[in-house]
Amino acid sequence: MEIRPFRKIQRKVTNVIKVGDINIGGNFPIVVQSMTNTLTSDIKSTVNQINQLSEAGAEVVRVSCPDKESTLALKKIIKQTKVPIVADIHFHYKRAIEAAQAGANCLRINPGNIGSKEKVREIIKSAKDYNCSLRIGINAGSLEKKILEKYKEPCPEALVESAQNNINLIEDEDFFNLKVSVKSSDVMLSIKSYRLLSKKTNYPLHLGITEAGGLQSGSIKSSIGIGTLLMEGIGDTIRVSLSANPVEEVKVGYEILKSLHLRARGINIISCPSCARQAFPVIDTVKILEEKLAHIKEPLTLSIIGCVVNGPGEAAQTQIGLTGGGQGSNMLYLSGVPHKKIATKNIVNQIVKLVEAKVQDIKKN
Repeated sequence: MEIRPFRKIQRKVTNVIKVGDINIGGNFPIVVQSMTNTLTSDIKSTVNQINQLSEAGAEVVRVSCPDKESTLALKKIIKQTKVPIVADIHFHYKRAIEAAQAGANCLRINPGNIGSKEKVREIIKSAKDYNCSLRIGINAGSLEKKILEKYKEPCPEALVESAQNNINLIEDEDFFNLKVSVKSSDVMLSIKSYRLLSKKTNYPLHLGITEAGGLQSGSIKSSIGIGTLLMEGIGDTIRVSLSANPVEEVKVGYEILKSLHLRARGINIISCPSCARQAFPVIDTVKILEEKLAHIKEPLTLSIIGCVVNGPGEAAQTQIGLTGGGQGSNMLYLSGVPHKKIATKNIVNQIVKLVEAKVQDIKKN
């Protein structure tokens, strides 16, 4: 049975770069990133968080390096983790050089606050010497003084001109292993900036709405901004920026990609908001199932619908489906076909067993 046919988004084919062993750009899958919020000098806490992010699905993790203690710790952190590490550098060009020497796979720099061209050239030399990629990270809140004087305020043209100036500087040093971002906390400014940049460069683009806010508001802003660009074929790697546990960033990132059929990871639960017709407590059931199935990485679709209005139709499009029935008797579907009736009290255990059995079949095949 073919589940949920869809028209594939046509992505812009960009240059391919490597961050560690991860390919970014071209026709490679869109990469999900996150960033630690621990003190980098606290090696144990930072390693633990990187491993948690990796387990959640982060394919690249960024680590802030604000001081020499951080770059000294970075070498030990990299030895204890497997995911590629991006060193986040602001203001101090020597931190970038130290991070490259420590084994960072990528250096994220905002040339607007690094200083002179000579300092940026020193960073490029280190990236060459230690086989690092670079990310030019342009933020609306930290544009160069000359750019702001020219445009009076952050605008798409200002962000893109800053990005192009820095691309030119890096290319002049015969370096091309780079990706670019033009972020803002304003959703529309970000969208317009990335659209303009995409027309002017073939380097892979790192998408995000910077400083998006808390878990709920930040997820909404990021979904609108990142999702709009992805639907237009723009973007090669994403980071959802939230004032929350960074593991949530990874979860939201994958939900954005899953909703657009760009990546498939874990359980995709299709569920109704519930109403007076529900034959079982839909909201509580979905919450428990999300918790019990959170560890599963294999892609699988599951529909949990409280009544027969949309239940059978949704079940016909999912691998496992449940539709609420009268008197506590609900219909369970497998690949759209009615399988058996189950009592409300047995819903969670039955579905968890079926999902785990289906996952084992997927692994075998």
